[in-house]
Amino acid sequence: MKITHNKVGQNLNLTDSAKSDRADGIKNKAAGLTDKADALTSSTLGESSRVELSPRAQEAKRIKELAMSAPDVDEAKVAKFRKLIDEGKYNIDAKAIADKMVDEHLEF
Repeated sequence: MKITHNKVGQNLNLTDSAKSDRADGIKNKAAGLTDKADALTSSTLGESSRVELSPRAQEAKRIKELAMSAPDVDEAKVAKFRKLIDEGKYNIDAKAIADKMVDEHLEF
């Protein structure tokens, strides 16, 4: 590899351009293969293609839909704890919480 210095701080690498050209050629070939695969897939999988799911997969899909439709927040529970906090009746045991956090961390 030959490096020439034309100006201070400027390096010209004269022999690595062939490697760059080869890499570009490989990238172009890979892109061409991807395009051909996409064309083949779209032509062989026409509008009439069907996929049948097993009963187990259908059940999993129904379970997922039910889980997604459930609310993220239990409003009744939030209201209950909000009321306890407002009335000053909700006591927090900081030591118990800290112990649980340490125990959970040590399990991993």
